[in-house]
Amino acid sequence: MPDHPTASWQAMQDANVFYRRQQIYSIPGKLPNLDDYKVAACRYGGPLALMRDNDKLVALGRATPVFAKAQIQVFSPAGEGLLIFSWEQARIVRFGWTGDERLVVLNEEGVYRIYDLQGEYEQYSLGSEVAEIGVEDAKIHDNGLVALTNSLTFLEVRGWSGGKPVTLANPGLSQPPSSWTIIPPELTISRHVEVLLSVESTIYTVDNLENTDQRISRGPFTHMASSPNGKSLALLTFAGLLLVVSADFQRNLAEFDTTNVPGAEGSVRQVEWCGNDAILVTWDNLALMVGPFGDTLQFFYSGPTFAVTEVDGVRVVGPDVCDFIQKVPASTVSVFRPGSTSPSAILYDAWENFAKRSPKADESIRSIRPELGRAVDECIDAAGQEWEPYWQRRLLNAAKFGRSFLDLYDPTDFINMGQSLKVLNAVRDYQIGIPITYTQYIHASPAQLVSRLTARNLHLLALRISTYLSLKPDPVLKHWACAKILRSKPSATGSGKNAELTGDSEVCRMIVDKFEKLGGGGVSYADIAKKAWEVGRTSLATKLLDYEPRASDQVPLLLSMKEDRLALAKAVDSGDPDLVYHVLLHLQKSMSLGSFFRLLEDGGEQLAPATRLLQVYAREQNRDMLRDFYYSDDRRVESAVLLLEEASNMTDPTAKINTVKAAQKFFSEDKERGFEAKMMDESVRLLTAQQQLEKDADGKIPFFGLSVNETIRTCLLNGMSKKADKIKSDFKVPDKRFWYIKLYALTAMRDFEGLDAFAKSKRSPIGYEAFVRHLVEKGHQKEAAGYVARCDASKRVDLYVQCGEWRMAGKECKDRGDKAKLDQLRRTCPNSLIARELEQIATSMK
Repeated sequence: MPDHPTASWQAMQDANVFYRRQQIYSIPGKLPNLDDYKVAACRYGGPLALMRDNDKLVALGRATPVFAKAQIQVFSPAGEGLLIFSWEQARIVRFGWTGDERLVVLNEEGVYRIYDLQGEYEQYSLGSEVAEIGVEDAKIHDNGLVALTNSLTFLEVRGWSGGKPVTLANPGLSQPPSSWTIIPPELTISRHVEVLLSVESTIYTVDNLENTDQRISRGPFTHMASSPNGKSLALLTFAGLLLVVSADFQRNLAEFDTTNVPGAEGSVRQVEWCGNDAILVTWDNLALMVGPFGDTLQFFYSGPTFAVTEVDGVRVVGPDVCDFIQKVPASTVSVFRPGSTSPSAILYDAWENFAKRSPKADESIRSIRPELGRAVDECIDAAGQEWEPYWQRRLLNAAKFGRSFLDLYDPTDFINMGQSLKVLNAVRDYQIGIPITYTQYIHASPAQLVSRLTARNLHLLALRISTYLSLKPDPVLKHWACAKILRSKPSATGSGKNAELTGDSEVCRMIVDKFEKLGGGGVSYADIAKKAWEVGRTSLATKLLDYEPRASDQVPLLLSMKEDRLALAKAVDSGDPDLVYHVLLHLQKSMSLGSFFRLLEDGGEQLAPATRLLQVYAREQNRDMLRDFYYSDDRRVESAVLLLEEASNMTDPTAKINTVKAAQKFFSEDKERGFEAKMMDESVRLLTAQQQLEKDADGKIPFFGLSVNETIRTCLLNGMSKKADKIKSDFKVPDKRFWYIKLYALTAMRDFEGLDAFAKSKRSPIGYEAFVRHLVEKGHQKEAAGYVARCDASKRVDLYVQCGEWRMAGKECKDRGDKAKLDQLRRTCPNSLIARELEQIATSMK
């Protein structure tokens, strides 16, 4: 049976608070001497990166390896080697871990690489200016880094996508700070990173806007560390005085003198937080826990250690062991504290008695009946805080026992805890080596744990955990497929290209089968295809893309792969006009115009929708391209119509005539467009005639661009009747149309004498009723009445009425002997005076 949980407890604050040191792994001889190495550890039970510290002297001998190049080794907390690589660039200034467990290595020239645990990396730079100045130091946090340049200014990189560095406020330093640290942006009120600098006796706070002197006088400091929640700071002076202050420097929380610690030899190695409650100060063989009220606990090791702060404790890696030191959680204290009378302790005792078939169990349960629900919750939480499965099971059994006495209890927390502990016990195994606590697991999220497993290529375990926790398997399957592509090689059957195709088909089929079986069809093939293309497997990438249901994911990658025809075909098949336009515009920029048009022409019916969309776009945005497209596709009629559209907007006479002539040429080349070609000839003649008319009028009268009718009308309005007659003659304007034009023009000029002369010049081809009606319409009733006598006799009465000539209408009725019409006029006449006159006419007819 494992030791009782209280066996590792140590009391502080008059036995009101307990801390425990839990040995996670035994690692004798697995790690080199940490005193000779620079170390960076990843939070949440992550790996350690080690690099030989070239500032330390090395004793030469047969057993001493010679380091020609900088070499970084990565170990799991269980001491298992995960990765080793050499560094051949400029001197490394700092290395550290991102939040997603990737290693960032920064050199003195401002170049930094981000390595995954397979040794693949992305490389970025802080810029050419930084390369010239050089980097002095840096601090790396989960979501970025802050670099101190040799010019003593600070640059911040936000995120790990290679973004441009942001210059922080200039602190005006004359020499590097004696120590410095940062508070990550997610922990500050402003949500911007804060840099804390120990300068002489004070501390400066620098962010992206300002540099603030905190005006404290107890520095300088050799070590500075911010708590996991960013609310407190631990400061160690050169004299060995440990200070704990609030992050805003308004409160002094604790002081402790480290110079008189028994067993402490040499200088302080690290000052790290143990959660947010206590501080761990380490020497070569000693780790000292300093509590909030100056209480201390000592932990001895057989050699140099390295400590890394966690949200709920501190992980200490020594020569032989990997320990986790933490404040004992409240639920664990409640259950296991000796002499505890809390409901959870009584419940646990009741379960033990029940297991022994003791009647005391019933008495215990009865005594805590009102608080039984809280006791069950505390036992569940305490189970999550234990490392040994033995005690986890016992605590969950106690919770299960108590739950059976509750009528209404939601079992969700109980079930979730059981699932979480199964997952945690699996990843804590030394072969996996992720010693994450339940608190860290909840803080970082289960999905992040799964992604860390996939980064180690532990795909089967990651997939089983995803399935067990009802998480989507997509990220695991995607990573597995990419790893499969990297490791697989084309099969040797066949030769040359055929051999590669055979291998690609096998890998593609394997990936598709796995995705369809486990992913439920929700996994994107586009990302996998992109990876295949990046490693030179273009054929495999194309095959995989055939299974991608989302064209918006397919098409951009096909364009990157130079599969232009296929990309356009997929975009057309998607029915998304925006996607088709995206492809067309990309191809237009990347290809010669001839190749672009040839691609569309060769596409036939399949690419016909793309061709139509191109015409719509080009008509609005790029008419030159549309003209070239019509010409290359031998579309004469469309070319001619396009020229006519352009001509309609032209103001320069010569250009307009030339454009119409060009349109006439295109029409004439099509046998079925003879009429259009003839109309273009007529249009050119008209434009030429209009040019001449404008010259004759000294440019004072605009003719250019008018229709034939308008041209004649303009001539008539401006007294150019002979020119009007010539236009009529040249363009074979029918007499009827010409008479209407002249009627309207002379009426508009109020040239009633000219109109009368025109009407008498010869028999009107439009009759004279048109004269009457138009004059009446324009308000010239008196002049209109003069033309009624020339109209048909049957219409004269009504025409006289329209002209307002009632008496003449009555006289016309009398001349025709139409008494009925006269009576009708009498009834509809506008006033009694006219009515009497019409009555007299009617009387005279009797």
